[in-house]
Amino acid sequence: MKTEQQYIDFFQSQREKIETKSAPPVNAARENAFEIFREKGFPVFGSEEYQHTDISTLLAPDFGFYIGHSGAPINPQKVFHCNIPNLSSNMNFIVNGFYYKAEPAKALPEGVFSGSLNQFANQHPELFEKYYNRLAHDPENGLTAFNTMFVQDGYVLYIPENVVLSGPIQLTNILKGDIDSLVNRRILIILESGAQAKILVCDHTADENPTLAVTQVTEIFVGENAVFDFYELEESTDKTIRLTSCFVRQKASSNVMVNNITLCNGFTRNNYNIALEGEYAETHLYGMAILENQEKVDNHTNIEHKVPNCHSNELFKYVLDHQSVGAFSGRILVARDAQKTQAYQNNRNLCTSRECRMFAKPQLEIYADDVKCSHGLTTGQLDDVALFYMRSRGIPEKEARLLLKFAFTNDVIEGIRLDILKDRLKMLVEKRFRGELIRCQGCI
Repeated sequence: MKTEQQYIDFFQSQREKIETKSAPPVNAARENAFEIFREKGFPVFGSEEYQHTDISTLLAPDFGFYIGHSGAPINPQKVFHCNIPNLSSNMNFIVNGFYYKAEPAKALPEGVFSGSLNQFANQHPELFEKYYNRLAHDPENGLTAFNTMFVQDGYVLYIPENVVLSGPIQLTNILKGDIDSLVNRRILIILESGAQAKILVCDHTADENPTLAVTQVTEIFVGENAVFDFYELEESTDKTIRLTSCFVRQKASSNVMVNNITLCNGFTRNNYNIALEGEYAETHLYGMAILENQEKVDNHTNIEHKVPNCHSNELFKYVLDHQSVGAFSGRILVARDAQKTQAYQNNRNLCTSRECRMFAKPQLEIYADDVKCSHGLTTGQLDDVALFYMRSRGIPEKEARLLLKFAFTNDVIEGIRLDILKDRLKMLVEKRFRGELIRCQGCI
């Protein structure tokens, strides 16, 4: 508990300062979170869910904290130029865990809130109390409790009943610092019945030298007949540590797309927990990681079918090179009364060097007897026959390998339901395979 103790001591000595910049409803959840973290600590390395991620070691250094100030040492609108132009009608920024108020390009419909976690908590305390920390709160989860202890701000998107956003929203998370730093941020998304929205969350690191660590907790509530797309794109540096937990709750006849793409990173651990709680709910969970050098991505997913007549489709793909490491653990749970469930899970991995490593564990846990469920896993190298065929047609070996890797990842990109983002990602992935995408071109 040495690592945990330094954070326990820090919280106790700096609690007043931590709470200074946060709204009272945000602070109200800290005490219980502190008790959970003090009892449980970080997840145990080698346990069932953390066989390849040692959080205590990752967070053992004496990181600096962004405590008690705005967290905006830069104006992101001046130094950040989006790598996906013309994508969104509304740009939002979080700089070192604090929301940065940007000038909206287009007014949002009446009743829609897109902005600071603290502002939403102060303006709509009853809504905030109804949703904040309701999915993430778990007496056994020390990592989410750690985030709740220290978080000071974040982002909220609230869409009232039957409101449809015509254009997507973009949220850009920027990490910046001259010293090793740890940032904690929160995202809360609420779609009432019949609402529709799309959001792209981009993670970028503005400095290459220091180690910048971040914990992020995302809670997504999707009401009846609501449609929501949640896209995450990570383009950080090889010294970035990213630890995220995403929780989704779906009501009847809702439709959710979650798509996570890691193009450049250091160490990434993503947890996805999705609960289908209303009949005829539909979930699409996609992920892709392109890794080289000593980069590592560990994705852990948990989809729970709690009621009948729901559908989920899950696909994760990895492309690994050099000494990179990938890990995937996916679990689909079909409850006893969840008849007529359709649940499909696939993990496909491409290893392009002898030194890279891939660990995978797909799982199905089914207690109903009238279901259609399947899971699959493949890990291998490029197809020598296809490579030979392309070379025999005059395509250079380097170009042939690139084309095969791009084709391997294409179905994850094709799953995106936003054409502008889909087209741009095809270009970014190609540049990544060519070694031209060193880091985010938007952070200048």
